[in-house]
Amino acid sequence: MSIDTLLLPFQFSFMRNAFWIALCVGPPTALLSCFLVLKGWALMGDGTSHATLPGVVLAWIIGAPLIVGAFVAGMTCVLATGYLSQNSRVKQDTVLGVVFSGMFAVGIVMYTWVHTNEHLDHVLFGNMLGIGTRDLITAGVIGAVVSAVLLLKWKDFVLQSFDPAQARASGLKTGVLHYALLVCLSLTIVATLTSVGLILAVALVITPGAIAYLTVRRFGPMLAVAVAVCIFSMLAGAYLSFFIDSATAPTVVLILSALFIVAFVYRLQTSRRNARRKSERAAGVAGGVSGGARRHCGP
Repeated sequence: MSIDTLLLPFQFSFMRNAFWIALCVGPPTALLSCFLVLKGWALMGDGTSHATLPGVVLAWIIGAPLIVGAFVAGMTCVLATGYLSQNSRVKQDTVLGVVFSGMFAVGIVMYTWVHTNEHLDHVLFGNMLGIGTRDLITAGVIGAVVSAVLLLKWKDFVLQSFDPAQARASGLKTGVLHYALLVCLSLTIVATLTSVGLILAVALVITPGAIAYLTVRRFGPMLAVAVAVCIFSMLAGAYLSFFIDSATAPTVVLILSALFIVAFVYRLQTSRRNARRKSERAAGVAGGVSGGARRHCGP
């Protein structure tokens, strides 16, 4: 394959916009995924992405910006989940499943009621190759704000995730941190709305953090690995989809899934190797103690 063929995607403006949107969306989704994995909020990311659908459809019906409807619906989902879990005996993951499935069902019903020549399929499945200048600006601003908040306050978020009691004793406003993370989640889902869509957005806010969690042991490097993995997957997915003529967003998710499998196999082999080394060292220590005892006692 010639150099001209390899550089062919960069000659088209829609491909260049796809690469730019990857750079805008990749960092905030990857950073957020680390906190969601750490807190066990994977279902929260899934639920919030699906729950934005009724807000998007309603915003389109009344002529409001779609991102406003998505943000309002996402915040409604997370706030309703928090209120119901705190005021009932039902656990948070169960409440979230009920709330987000109900809101997604409402969105689907509203979606089927809309009769227009302009379909809303890109809201569900995304359209990285149809990104415009306005989408780039929106995703860039949201991505910069979310990334700045997460990077500046990541130690506070980590302490609040691991030990809320210690965080309160240290003077941190745990309630503010909790809802700040939820706001970042809703904003990030809005930023991914036009690129990968609601259904596939969950992969971006979970998989990079899961991959990093399997490959590194400290949270600082985990953030860096997650960002690198997410940006690489989005760029490679957009580039590969041009040549194999596939949908861009699912190609990105397939690459992320493949990297997760590689990371899982790597962690599995590393754990087995470490366990084998420990057993060999233990056997060596036991053998040395046994030999020393025989020499001490004599024949």
